[in-house]
Amino acid sequence: MRPGDRLPPLEIPITRTLIVAGAIASRDYQDVHHDPELARQKGSPDIFMNILTTNGLVGRYITDHFGPRARLCRVAIRLGAPNHPGDTMVLTGTVEEVDGDTVTVRIVGANGLGKHVTGTVTVRVEG
Repeated sequence: MRPGDRLPPLEIPITRTLIVAGAIASRDYQDVHHDPELARQKGSPDIFMNILTTNGLVGRYITDHFGPRARLCRVAIRLGAPNHPGDTMVLTGTVEEVDGDTVTVRIVGANGLGKHVTGTVTVRVEG
């Protein structure tokens, strides 16, 4: 693995079930993550994914690529365009730095509205 190497993309269908289940699993009971009518009243066209679900999907993307010996050391993400039901988020990654068994990957998760998530993940692949 070298700087500039690209990870294969991962397409994640954004379903209503994924959004609601992620919110429940992370104990985020904000109505905008499960109630379409209240989300619309607050200016959103529908419910949308919370940051903790996004964080989990980013972690999955990295550990799926690096395998069962991968340990996430640092995840630093920022949200942009919301993930709504019916869209697809495509996660991509580019290796930024390699230091022994530690790799830093720049990630982007894009959907039909634009970039949903951007950031970096540092992973250590233990031998």
